[in-house]
Amino acid sequence: MLIYDKIEIDDIKSLVNDCFPKIVQWRRHIHAHPELSFHEEKTMEFVSAVLTELGIVHKTNIGGYGIVGELGKGDLKMALRADMDALPIQEKNEIGYKSQVENVMHACGHDVHTASLLGTCLILKKLEHKLSGKIRLIFQPAEEKLPGGASLMIKDGVLTNPVPQFILGQHVHPPLEAGKVGLKAGMYMASADEIYIKVLGKGGHGALPQDCKDPVITAANILMDLQQIVSRHAPPTVPTVLSFGKINTMGGATNVIPDEVRIEGTFRTMDEVWRDKALNLIKNIACATAEAHGLICEVDIPKGYPYLENDTDFTPQVKRHMQEYLGENNVVDLPIRMTAEDFSYYTHHVPACFYRLGTGNKEKGIISPVHTATFDIDEEALKVGSGLMAWLAISNYNSSDQDNQKDQ
Repeated sequence: MLIYDKIEIDDIKSLVNDCFPKIVQWRRHIHAHPELSFHEEKTMEFVSAVLTELGIVHKTNIGGYGIVGELGKGDLKMALRADMDALPIQEKNEIGYKSQVENVMHACGHDVHTASLLGTCLILKKLEHKLSGKIRLIFQPAEEKLPGGASLMIKDGVLTNPVPQFILGQHVHPPLEAGKVGLKAGMYMASADEIYIKVLGKGGHGALPQDCKDPVITAANILMDLQQIVSRHAPPTVPTVLSFGKINTMGGATNVIPDEVRIEGTFRTMDEVWRDKALNLIKNIACATAEAHGLICEVDIPKGYPYLENDTDFTPQVKRHMQEYLGENNVVDLPIRMTAEDFSYYTHHVPACFYRLGTGNKEKGIISPVHTATFDIDEEALKVGSGLMAWLAISNYNSSDQDNQKDQ
């Protein structure tokens, strides 16, 4: 059974061009009204209203402020996902759709992801009479903050009743020009764990260190000792990063040794066995170093996102259909990244492909990276974001059925 009946690429591109102004309007509305992780109530209401207008059956408040919908009929094979939350950043762009919320901005492109998937919904709805299979639509909250909205939606059953055979997700990528996409089969993105260390000592006058238990010097030694985890313990073949970006003395001055120092950092890798071992090493080394200096150390490492792996059978299939839609020159092979994404949770349950959507345009000066106050996109990327995902949903379903027929 095929998911489509005589749906051509030109049919989709024509529909994209027709609905492009509406997709831009959706994206600008969402961009102007950003909401932080676990607070996406109005975004959920907006997306729900659009889906209702399109006639797509859906449920809200899944895994928090998530939405799950379906269209088509018959068996379910494909799920499509977009995330909806913003970041605590004050936008500096002077644009008509600038964030209207102080210190909150869609600086990671989730407005693009959401609007693109809404555009995909519109396209697929117009073609629904030709579909002979179901497609699940996932609008996810809280990608930016632990424990991650993906994990919560999975707990609420987004991947069950029935289980989709494949799932697709996309993410903006400013280094790629609009009109291009990139992907990588296999291990693609790292796991990510947050590290919080408290070094507890005894403060006092800086001129009388013999009467103190100095947490500053101990914290410095802990930081240096922890670097050996990467240089002397990590398997050379496993990508590993240990970075510390924040250290604060709780009190203290030029002549005051504080009672406490707090350190915050991140650990990232691509192997779950090594990951568990390394997290234990972080705790043991930090505490042992503190004890050697006569101090107490407390270590808290909340479990973060797992590594993200693109299925090695499904992803080449996706790449082939990307080349059909965009041309070979517009599909780029990407290296691994040590950044993290909670889409990784989905990849540990069903065969998945998470790819990058080019959004940059050097000629227009659109070059700012994600997570910056000047991030923006060339909105022509929305045509690819919506149309390509529609084509991938349709064509990969068809390819799967053809493969099954060959096997039989």
